Amino acid sequence: MIDEKKLKTEQAKHIQLGLSDNDVLSMYKSMLLARKFDERALVLQRSGKAPFHVSGIGQETAQVAAAYALRPGRDLFFPYYRDYGFVLSVGMTVRELMLSLLCKAEDPNSGGRQMVGHFGCKRLNIFTGSSPVTTQVPHAVGAALAAKMRGEESVAFATFGEGSSNQGDFHEGCNFAGVFKLPVILMCENNRYAISVPEHMQVAGRIVDRAVGYGFPGVRVDGNDVLEVYAAVKEARQRALAGEGPTLIEAMMYRLAPHSAADNDLLYRTKEEVEEHRRKDGIPRFKQYLVECGLLDDAREEAFLADIAAAIQEATDYADKAPYPAPEDTMLYVYGDERKGGGA
Repeated sequence: MIDEKKLKTEQAKHIQLGLSDNDVLSMYKSMLLARKFDERALVLQRSGKAPFHVSGIGQETAQVAAAYALRPGRDLFFPYYRDYGFVLSVGMTVRELMLSLLCKAEDPNSGGRQMVGHFGCKRLNIFTGSSPVTTQVPHAVGAALAAKMRGEESVAFATFGEGSSNQGDFHEGCNFAGVFKLPVILMCENNRYAISVPEHMQVAGRIVDRAVGYGFPGVRVDGNDVLEVYAAVKEARQRALAGEGPTLIEAMMYRLAPHSAADNDLLYRTKEEVEEHRRKDGIPRFKQYLVECGLLDDAREEAFLADIAAAIQEATDYADKAPYPAPEDTMLYVYGDERKGGGA
């Protein structure tokens, strides 16, 4: 039986944050879509269709929540390689992700040239990422400076893992952003492992506390709590647009899948540890919230899953049949070429 008092309190939470009932249902569906895409991607990699896969399973909740607190078409995005939930929520399609996964010529991120999970989409203001970790932080800071100089009402948003927060790029980006009070949000997706190295062997203190050294606020949130992450990113965006400068958000979560398709995670952690964190997974937690609010039932859940299964199957079939890049196009977009339209 549903606790009526709890129902009213919990239902008010998303309304008070400015989210409609349709918004939170859409957020939930986006999380399911990201999870199901991720699961299909691993199957395709294991079957030899995809060369590689880096999973974001366990991190979708914070990614989707952040995306819904931002403004696609206006804000500037610098996601890292696990952010399927984020890029799907700001407008990338499952078909586009599948084309990238299978390295096909129509891949909008790089024409099949980049490693999978390295996003870039001009129409969505997703700036091209690459394999060196945390280079997206100074890129985001530079874009935020440009937006501020132009007088644009946009915010740069970058994500990264806790391991890469030890790189010089992170510290240099934070320092510059703090000095010039730039409209940038830096969200650390702290999934507890940098490949095989646990958090306690990487960082002596809390990542969020580093913000104070650069003169701006740091906020630690439960990355499995959709509404807590949404509220933090929304407030950070409001601060940035008001000229109050950057915010560092540390979203605490857990990487439920191995680091990548090439990783055996049981060499450095136990099944029991993974299962303990699986019970804290943000997707079923948000589902329970929606059920208690009277917004989700079995029929609606089944309809969501049917829509998602159809979309993933269509994308898989399309990408599987799509052509690979032609060998003669290897140098396309590397050097200036007016005939081919390459960048100079």
